[in-house]
Amino acid sequence: MSIEDRAKAVAKNIEGKVQEIVGEVTGNPNDKAEGQAKQAESQVRHTVENIKDDIKKSLE
Repeated sequence: MSIEDRAKAVAKNIEGKVQEIVGEVTGNPNDKAEGQAKQAESQVRHTVENIKDDIKKSLE
């Protein structure tokens, strides 16, 4: 996984966690749901990059 892609995924995860917490504190279910969605997107990005890495390793 490239460092740039990893950093983007981590940033998206942090952004999602912050938004989820803000949603909980303010009682805004939309913010909470959007934050959870961003965290899920981050997990998908990590999974895709891990699969790419595994494929590259298997082709070496």
